[in-house]
Amino acid sequence: MAAKKILMLVGDFGEDYEIMVPFQALLAVGHEVHAVCPDKKAGDFVATAIHDFEGQQTYTEKPGHRFTLTHTFSEIAASSYDALLLPGGRAPEYLRLNPQVIELVQHFSATKKPIAAVCHGAQILAAAKVLEGVRCSAYPACRPEVELAGGHYAEIAVTDAVTDGNLVSAPAWPAHPAWIAQFLALLGTKIVL
Repeated sequence: MAAKKILMLVGDFGEDYEIMVPFQALLAVGHEVHAVCPDKKAGDFVATAIHDFEGQQTYTEKPGHRFTLTHTFSEIAASSYDALLLPGGRAPEYLRLNPQVIELVQHFSATKKPIAAVCHGAQILAAAKVLEGVRCSAYPACRPEVELAGGHYAEIAVTDAVTDGNLVSAPAWPAHPAWIAQFLALLGTKIVL
């Protein structure tokens, strides 16, 4: 298996598990992951949040860890990466307002490179207008955005994921085993036990 170079776009108050777990899992199997955030550089950090389901009508939010960025956003070139990872949480709400973020996502979509989006990561895909005719899962509150962007919202269990072409998507962090496995398959990763 050839190691892939993956761009992970993160931001303040991104979901802790959706940043930390895939970052470490992809490194563990030999891939190179570059974590970046607009207006920040390598060595800076983003504050993460832990979102939990505790019986209210929506999730709760608690402070997470400080996640250190590995690379400087202003120095990256989308063409040098094999895949894109969009974690969820609140960060996609503001990341999608950045024109460079939109251009990055459009590059990965146009070149058919693997893209993984979890939870609110679909907000960035919708803003980039890359969901037309695509089946995409997301946190249920993002369903209107997926559909308004011309996508087909995949209503699946919170532990499931869906792959449509080069896009792997999942509703939230409980789906890590499913979406990471599907993303690894798109990357051509073979794990032999």
